[in-house]
Amino acid sequence: MGFLKRLIKSTFRDSHTHQHSSSFENLSDDQVETHLNISRYGNFILTNAVRPSYDLQVVPSPGYRHDVYLDQETGVEIPVLMASASKENILDLFFDLMDPIGHEVDIVLETSHERTHGGHDDMYREHIDLPVLKSVLYEYEDLLLNDGCAGVSVLNSGIPRELQFDEHKLLIMYGHELEEFEEILAQYNIECNEEIKFITEAEHVHSSREEHLQRFSELKYRLGFDT
Repeated sequence: MGFLKRLIKSTFRDSHTHQHSSSFENLSDDQVETHLNISRYGNFILTNAVRPSYDLQVVPSPGYRHDVYLDQETGVEIPVLMASASKENILDLFFDLMDPIGHEVDIVLETSHERTHGGHDDMYREHIDLPVLKSVLYEYEDLLLNDGCAGVSVLNSGIPRELQFDEHKLLIMYGHELEEFEEILAQYNIECNEEIKFITEAEHVHSSREEHLQRFSELKYRLGFDT
């Protein structure tokens, strides 16, 4: 079954929807499915979670850049690293990037399952030992890699520092001391490129499956979420 057939709902998410028409308009089903079945762009391989626009407004590539997050409530600027990595090593990279967060962490599960007009729900759990968290998450490798409606954040408010593995399968790191993260990125040959563009910065398509929703519910239970 092709990628297009696995789409369980309309998941065209374009941050510029109100200004531009979709690159998928006026395409045949065969053209769309052919595009959505393409996962390799040069030496970069996408997971099944997301695909770029048909006209490739952003071509997926490995790399990271520095950014800043502005807290609207406090006005504080928080340094950010945004990174993308190829499918064959992104999950190992995610697990290694957890280490600078600390031995005991908080976790947020993000889901946009059963949402048809954007937005997502966040579920928060405090105080879980990092080795325990890693052990559970390893059992859900397919979900973490290939569900375009699920994301995970690991954080330590005491440092403070946060790592997000979002539904686009981008890695986003927040904190005032990010050097440890950069060292780990370098170990995976993920290079700094301040001009890099990410798939979120143009039209893109998310994919999920009924099985992913079921596995996400199982993951919530395994991690002790009440909802």
